[in-house]
Formats: sequence, C-alpha cells, structure tokens
Amino acid sequence: MNSQFAPFSPGTLTERHYEMLVQAVVDYAIFMLDPAGVVVSWNAGAARIKGYDANEAIGQHLSLFYTDEDRQAGKPDYLLELARCEGRAQDEGWRVRKDGTRFWALVVIDAIRNELGEVIGLAKITRNITDRREAEGRYEALRAQLFQAQKLEALGQLSGGMAHDFNNLLTIILSAAKLASRTDDPERLASLLDSIQTAGQRGAQMTRNLLTFARCEPKATRQVDLDELLDAAATFIDQALPRTMTLRMQVDEGLHPVQLDPSELEMALLNLVLNARDAMGVVGEVQVQACNRQLAGEAGGLHGEFVEIIVADQGCGIDPSIRSRLFEPFFTTKDVGKGTGLGLSQVYGFARQAKGGVQIDSAAGWGTLIRLYLPAIVGGLADEPL
Repeated sequence: MNSQFAPFSPGTLTERHYEMLVQAVVDYAIFMLDPAGVVVSWNAGAARIKGYDANEAIGQHLSLFYTDEDRQAGKPDYLLELARCEGRAQDEGWRVRKDGTRFWALVVIDAIRNELGEVIGLAKITRNITDRREAEGRYEALRAQLFQAQKLEALGQLSGGMAHDFNNLLTIILSAAKLASRTDDPERLASLLDSIQTAGQRGAQMTRNLLTFARCEPKATRQVDLDELLDAAATFIDQALPRTMTLRMQVDEGLHPVQLDPSELEMALLNLVLNARDAMGVVGEVQVQACNRQLAGEAGGLHGEFVEIIVADQGCGIDPSIRSRLFEPFFTTKDVGKGTGLGLSQVYGFARQAKGGVQIDSAAGWGTLIRLYLPAIVGGLADEPL
C-alpha cells in the first residue's frame, strides 16, 4: 500500500520538527531561557498570551513579564534559582502583558542539563488560567451565600429554644431579685444574689454563643481541638431540641486535632442535629459520637488518620429512592416553609472543603446515622487524604 506519509519513528522527529510542534501550540507560552533567565526562543502561544512578538521578547530578562510588586520582592530571581537548584519551579500569580493588562498564570520552569549535569538553559511554560480563577471565585462567593442562607434558617430554628431558656433565666433573676428585696437574712440574701449572678452568667454565655454563630464571615481555617469544641457545642446545640428530646454526647478522650473553620463545623453539627430532630417528631434521643479512626478506603475511598463524628437519630429513616439526592442544594422532603434544603448540602460542602467525607446509613423505620470524617493532624501535620 502506498502512502504519502512515511511511518513515524523516533528518529524522524528532528530539531526542525520539534520547533514546528512548539510553534503550533497557541494555548501555552513555551519558550527557552539561558541560565541567567534571558529569553532565547519564543513560540506563537507566548506571543498570543503575553502580547510581545519574538523580536521584542528575545534578549529580554524573564522579569519583564512580572508585576512591579513581584520584581521588588525578587520573585523572578527566586524562581530561576529554585529551578537551577531543584530542577523545577512552579508558581501561580499575576503576570503582565505588553499592553499593561494582567492575567493569572500557571507557570512551570524546568532546568535543562548537558551530559555533565550542568544547567545549560531553562524551559518555561506559561498557561493563562484567569477564567478558571474567576470561576473558582464565583463558586466560593456562591458557596458563602448558601452558607449564610442556611445559617439564617438555623438561627430562626434556634430562636424558639433560646427564647424559652432566656425566659427561664429572666424568671429566676426577677423572682430572686424580688425575694432579695424582702429579706433581712444575710445568708438568704447571699443565696438569692448568687442565683441572680449564675443566671446572668448563663444568659451572657448564651448570647456570646449566638453572636459567634451568627457572624457574617467564616474564619480562616485553623487547628482545632475537637474535645474543647464539642464540649462547648453540646450546650449550644441542645438549644435546638425541644424539651421532650435529649442530646447524648459520647466523645472519646484524646481526639486528634483537625484543620478547619470551627464555625463551619458547628454549622454542620447543628444541621445534622436539626435533621435528626425533625425526623423524630417530638420525642426521642439524638446521639453525637466522636472517635479517632484509621481509614483504608472503606469510607468514600479515604485513607489515613481521621476523626469520625456520628450523629444518629431514632426517626423514620430515609427512603432509598431519594438517597442519591440528599446532598443536592435545595432538595428537601419537608413541608413548604419548613426547610430550604440547604442543610445536608452545607454538611457535604464543608466535608469536601475540609478534605474529608460524609456517609449516610439509614433504613426505613430504623433511624438514620450520619458519619462525618475529618482529616486528623498527627505529629503536627494534617494527614493528607489519598
């Protein structure tokens, strides 16, 4: 059979063919630098992305494409030195086009060595990922809006329980104050004043918890002591349950610390408790358990050291036909006006953001058990999930 093209073999890829291949790439800036960082070649993608023709770019130092801030901070020289010493340097950041506009770039610089191992040049690849960065920004903004919407719903549901508790505290304070005004017994007076002080302190703590929970902006992630957080959260979360329900906490001692935003974990726990409450009606027990777990793929493919937090109820269970939709935003089985459908989606989003996972075990008539897995910090470092 005759063919107008010769069969491909490694030997047919000449230097000229390689140059033609590089020049054909227009979505990536691909160019060579000498060991000092001066441009010695320039492809069509570099001209398209950076705005400089080859005759304008060749002979210029790499720093030409960096912002004034990065040049003053020595970033170009740092990346060049890193590539020369380590063989490769990677970076993301703003770069500047010929017309002065900026774009967000993903950059890789690889060292090229001769037979003696000496660096004879550097290969640089730049990709414009501005669109991806903007999309991630829009996603984070939407996620923040959903988080705040769910928080407002949760605050509304908390208000009933907190109003009841505040009313009890005010009753104690007013009654004790009235009795104190009528007694001449020093011991009786001291006891009444102590009751007033204790009730006032409890009310102040409830207010602080509410203000902390209601703040508009999530905090940056930090290392969190779960023993301390869960102990403090127990009193706060209990406010969401009617007096006919109980909250039972079973927290193992010595839980590993985790790296996360504590307000988002509090929110996730509250959402799970609210779902458990709604599943049981007016009577029942919500169980919250926490322990250290080592996973080997049995939970969502996660591997490594984790902290497992379980929220279990004795409710009606979940219909298998809707199991796959439970984490969808705005999906709810509750009556109109009784839920936005953002609770479990917030829990799922939080777990994924924390590089963990969430699983649901349920059977109709047997209740529901939700497992939240959070990567543990062991030996001062977060255990990176595989």
